[in-house]
Amino acid sequence: MKEIITDSRFRLILMANIASSIGSGITMIAIPWLLVTSENGNVLFGYITIGMTLINFIVTPYIGTLVDRVSRKNLLLISEIICLVAILLFSILGFVGLTYTIWHYTAIYVIGSLYYTIFYPTMFAMNQEIFNRNQYKSLNGTMEVQGQLSTMIAGAVASYLLVHWELQSILLLNVFSYAAAAYFYVRLPYKKTNNTNKMNTRKGGWEGISYMKDHPALFIFLLFSTFPFLGVMITNYLFPVYLSDVLKVSGEIYAIESMIYAIGAITAGLAIPVIAQKFGNELTVIVGVILFSFAISLIVFVSLPIYLSLMFFLALGNSGTRVARNSFMMDHIPNEIIGRVDGLFRTVGLLFRILTLALFTKMISSDLIIICFLILSGIMVIAAFTVFISWKNGLNKTMYEKLS
Repeated sequence: MKEIITDSRFRLILMANIASSIGSGITMIAIPWLLVTSENGNVLFGYITIGMTLINFIVTPYIGTLVDRVSRKNLLLISEIICLVAILLFSILGFVGLTYTIWHYTAIYVIGSLYYTIFYPTMFAMNQEIFNRNQYKSLNGTMEVQGQLSTMIAGAVASYLLVHWELQSILLLNVFSYAAAAYFYVRLPYKKTNNTNKMNTRKGGWEGISYMKDHPALFIFLLFSTFPFLGVMITNYLFPVYLSDVLKVSGEIYAIESMIYAIGAITAGLAIPVIAQKFGNELTVIVGVILFSFAISLIVFVSLPIYLSLMFFLALGNSGTRVARNSFMMDHIPNEIIGRVDGLFRTVGLLFRILTLALFTKMISSDLIIICFLILSGIMVIAAFTVFISWKNGLNKTMYEKLS
């Protein structure tokens, strides 16, 4: 980890990520809470989340192809600038005296969600492109620590700002964070690797599908190992509703939940590179999925203090899985198609989220949120079982021969 931290390129990436993650993180904590606590906000937020997930489902394959074709640095820089301008406009509206309504909240949520949709696959591919293979575990662990530390800071700041600041001031802080990130990206030394001749880029997103068809055990393993992350995305809708309607707590508890989750994720970022170095990325992924499945299965049966404690283990399972899985993908997926392969899994995951959120939104409108958690628990248990079986019966026996 010391080697990666001393790399000047990584330090610039780290500072850019910290800036944008804290600013956008505060906004993306504030907006869902403002939506959920508005009139009929629980169901409305569900429909907004479904709509945004559907948009992401449509654009993700194209983003994956774009990531493989253009300068990844420029793609990140352009996304920062576009979001800066858009959020600045909404901030100005508040400062000139306009009262924010549901559609304003919705538009801001859409901007933040699209930013994440572009940011994560682009950063993932660029990191694989510019750093060495022996740095991947430390790289992904450090990035997880950075991301979750930023989330923890965002949660702490949001718990204060939700009470003491108006939305336009929160948005202005987000604007400054995007500006800082853009500055660091401008300074980043980067030259796109000329690797488009190695794989056919004319097939677009189909190249990712074609590659996975040749490696079915790898596909099953990577697909179901994304389920902890999918579970987190779904609980981003379920948890605010559960806290507000079932546990009857304030927005400060929601922010504290985010902080505890971040502590667990930071722990994973520090520990998982060492664990994966000793036991391998594959076994580390399996344990992470199992841990997440166990924690989510207990969530509705416990009191608030234990509920908050379980956030630590949910984070440890999800982030531990992600760190090991990202290192595994960087080791075995060619960089020239990493955007499209990663986009394939994101697209399938988004389809799962659309169907699940549609079901859960309908159930929540009928006061069945506890059943939603039980269904999610069952899905995660199935995912854990499938990841283990795919590794035991296929991946660990054939992977290295097929990928050689």
